[in-house]
Amino acid sequence: MTTPAPHASPSVLTGPSTGPSTGPRTPRGRRRLVVDGLVRLVRGRSTTAAWERPAFLGLLLLTGVLYMVNLGVNGWANAFYSAAVQAGSQSWEAFFYGSSDAANAITVDKPPAFLWVIGISVRLFGLNSWAILVPQALMGVASVAILYRTVRRRFSAGSALVAGAVLATTPVATLMFRYDNPDALLVLLTVGAIALTLRGVESGRMRWVVWAGVLIGFGFLTKQLQAFLVLPPLVGVYLVASPRPFARRLGHLVAAAVAVVVSAGWWVAIVELVPAWARPYVGGSQTNSFLELTFGYNGLGRVTGDETGSVVPGGGTTTGAGSWGSTGLTRLFGSEFASQITWLLPTALVLLVVSLVLVGLRRRTDPRLATVLVLGGSLLVTGLVFSFMGGIFHPYYTVALAPYIAGLVGIGAGLLRARSGALAWRIVAAVVVAGTGAWAFELLADVSSWQPWIRWVVLAATAVGTVLVLLPPRGRLRSGATVAVVLVAALLGPTAFSVQTTTVAHTGALPSAGPQTTRTGPGGGGPRGQAGGTGGQAGGPGNQGGGQGNAAGPGNASNGSATTTGGQAGAPGATAGGQAAAPGGGGPSLLGGSTAVSDEVVSLLTADSGEYTWVAATVGSNSAASYQLASRDPVMAIGGYNGTDPAPTLAAFKALVAAGKVHWFIAGSTGGGTSSSGTSAEQITAWVTAHFASRSVDGVTLYDLTSAS
Repeated sequence: MTTPAPHASPSVLTGPSTGPSTGPRTPRGRRRLVVDGLVRLVRGRSTTAAWERPAFLGLLLLTGVLYMVNLGVNGWANAFYSAAVQAGSQSWEAFFYGSSDAANAITVDKPPAFLWVIGISVRLFGLNSWAILVPQALMGVASVAILYRTVRRRFSAGSALVAGAVLATTPVATLMFRYDNPDALLVLLTVGAIALTLRGVESGRMRWVVWAGVLIGFGFLTKQLQAFLVLPPLVGVYLVASPRPFARRLGHLVAAAVAVVVSAGWWVAIVELVPAWARPYVGGSQTNSFLELTFGYNGLGRVTGDETGSVVPGGGTTTGAGSWGSTGLTRLFGSEFASQITWLLPTALVLLVVSLVLVGLRRRTDPRLATVLVLGGSLLVTGLVFSFMGGIFHPYYTVALAPYIAGLVGIGAGLLRARSGALAWRIVAAVVVAGTGAWAFELLADVSSWQPWIRWVVLAATAVGTVLVLLPPRGRLRSGATVAVVLVAALLGPTAFSVQTTTVAHTGALPSAGPQTTRTGPGGGGPRGQAGGTGGQAGGPGNQGGGQGNAAGPGNASNGSATTTGGQAGAPGATAGGQAAAPGGGGPSLLGGSTAVSDEVVSLLTADSGEYTWVAATVGSNSAASYQLASRDPVMAIGGYNGTDPAPTLAAFKALVAAGKVHWFIAGSTGGGTSSSGTSAEQITAWVTAHFASRSVDGVTLYDLTSAS
């Protein structure tokens, strides 16, 4: 009887024993393993088409190029947050709380999760524009990748590629994935939570929805209650589509809710339980409470318009036209919102209905149906809240809609293409193509003086694409030509806006993608005019010297803030404006871009800086951020972001001055909130001007707080 060999023969592992060895232990064998691994990475699974994985990797590569090319042109981008990152790179306490300065006077008006991500990059690579903005770009690439995989698990590779391309080229997405606002991380976490929930729907395993809850919790630590807008669709779809018994589904959702509370609540509990004297003031609140900030200024106040401490009063109603524009179902299609996000919004709404019909509603556990429902539900819930919220609402908020629109467009387009053999569905597809191109043509008409050829190419592609879609499918050549022409009609406009966004500097608190538009109508407001609507009022929040309505003055043509000038004292991209109001933005505006800081002022601030806790204090966080980034020393933001927070009080500031902790007071910003005279910032300003001598350096008025007049 033959005894089996305990080990495989050499020929099984390395091939025949004769001839030169090419096994993994030889250089040639190792090279072969590396090559085979790269081929498998690019090629993907053997069951997929040869072009699929290379196309996916190409999509990610092009997305990365779009989001990173010329990235340094944005300089500090939103200096308010860049200063907080700088503070966190000097102090772990400032890092943890999200303080505006390393001496921990006050925090930013958002929770700090997104600052943690950027802060780690800055600690690794130093304080510079690229270290701040590259993490945002990588979040964008990751969001595109997750959306692709989410769609691909249940639909065709073509559908997934279209979804990824739409997300990557949405103008407001290109803007925010190149910017240091919290929205980039929020989009990534939201898309991730959707992907995990759908995995839970497929498998019925609790762990997926629990991890989705963790991501939503960290989304709360990124932008508070906005992260919860996706919860109704996630909960509803899991309850409907999970294969588990109903009681088990409820149990899974309870566990997910606990995950949300724990992942979000640990930081909130620390902030609320630590005594106020032992931590920085919670910026944006009126009572030094993060819970008040959550449910007030950054929460329900955004919906009702009743925002205590806001830079301007909200509408206070969901039917009229407040300081942030008219509300209603057409809001997103008017004013500046339209060119930021709505290129394919009508298409997505139509394809949502088409997808529900083609997928069918009969099998509740169908993962394809669950995908359509969660994307469609998220689009409707978030879009309706944005349309009717009466408080602060900036155009860049609409980036939250981008992955939902992209996913629905990719899915719907793929389903229609699969049904192209039926005349009825070809007619539907033709109507969709015609409507998509017509809306793009209309949006491009608002910038008719900018690259006018794009508008006519889109119109021609729409006409040709509509005809090709109506024809019966015959051969790969015609099919490929039809896809190419339709993609030009649908994506050329937003892609052109996205590319233009990468070519100009965007700074300040109110960035806007693409060239300046002339669109007015429902939903005005934002950075290019205070009231919006038909004409608007001169200037507006953050644009002291702006034009009327939506027209931006000279400066950054895309957002009305002052253009980048190169910076001083190592501050890349410090923006122009100074203390006097500059056309199109800048000046003392608390919502505009940062101010340029001269070498002389920096030298004055940094002289003997080691003897003081704060080298200076000034009203408003944007002004303070400019001086802090230029000097790299703590600058106190009196009154927080809007200059309306009661921090510090006059008595507390007097005590700090008496203790020799603050060297200079920088005049210029007067506060932008709605509180009556008598705010802490105004009281402190009046006290300083009455008791200390001033001096002017390069047009900046400073008061030496170490010597009373």
